[in-house]
Amino acid sequence: MIGSQRRVLALVGLSRSTWYYRTHPRARVEDPLPQSQRDYKSRISAEDRHRISDMIQAGWAENLSVDHCFACAWDNEIMIASRRTWWRVAAHIEDQTIRPVVPTRRSRRQPRNKPVLKATGPGQVWSWDITDLYSPWLNHTFKAYVVTDIFSRQIVGWRVETREADHLAVEMFIQAIASHGAPEIVHADSGPSMISNELKNILTTHGITLTHNRPYVSNDNPFSESAFRTMKYRPDYPRIFSSVEEARDYITGYVTWYNTQHRHSGIALFTPEQVHDGTWRHTWATRNHALQNYYEQHPERFHARPTTPTPADIVGINLPTTENTPTDSTQLDI
Repeated sequence: MIGSQRRVLALVGLSRSTWYYRTHPRARVEDPLPQSQRDYKSRISAEDRHRISDMIQAGWAENLSVDHCFACAWDNEIMIASRRTWWRVAAHIEDQTIRPVVPTRRSRRQPRNKPVLKATGPGQVWSWDITDLYSPWLNHTFKAYVVTDIFSRQIVGWRVETREADHLAVEMFIQAIASHGAPEIVHADSGPSMISNELKNILTTHGITLTHNRPYVSNDNPFSESAFRTMKYRPDYPRIFSSVEEARDYITGYVTWYNTQHRHSGIALFTPEQVHDGTWRHTWATRNHALQNYYEQHPERFHARPTTPTPADIVGINLPTTENTPTDSTQLDI
């Protein structure tokens, strides 16, 4: 023996009740009754349940709550069941449509209009946002500010800082406007830096209109979100930066690569720089010449003469689908 029965059962991980019923099995019942249908002394009768149901439905007809019906019955010295039981009976009433509807709290804020932005060339609409760059320390991230031209997808302004601040965003836009000129519209979400008065005053002095996302609508700023996803899903993205200087060095190299080398799927696989300065047309001519020669050599591989894709003439946010269509490459005059 190694000890008491309690100790042995603890060693094998078996409870005493399980051991007892395994060594003293009860007789099997041929047609067992489910637990929910068994009668107990503490269970109210079906007649009492019907009485409670009738009183609850009568109260509902007068827009009275279950608690009100229970309290009124109690005041009249009618005690059929507990308050919790009344609520259980109410939950099983088949017709719940007569139950009073409690008015929900409504926001006093007016719904914000959906931003509809349209660009037919570079320098018209900028989109900007701030994303987190992880550091080795818990709950501490670096902040990457990025401004993107939605027509060409070129990054026209950026900076990496240890925090999000209004004056840092203002400095970034002052530099971007000095380098690329002032756009017509700057779009962003509703973060503190985006809606700050300091930034608003600087941009409005240049005649720039500010637009913002609707609350809890993530697809109102798709260009900035797409740019951040491209950055963070690159194979060489380090994910964790040991210092703000390391983060700045990486983002500097990334912005250069993104603007000058990245073949962007949203602009017909041209680089943002090519679309921004218009040099994509020369590359398009080279591509089109190669594609047409390939077609002449292997026409059996095509159902019709292929066309070389071009960037869209109209780019925007929340535009009707009929407006945001690519230009037919056969109409280009190269």
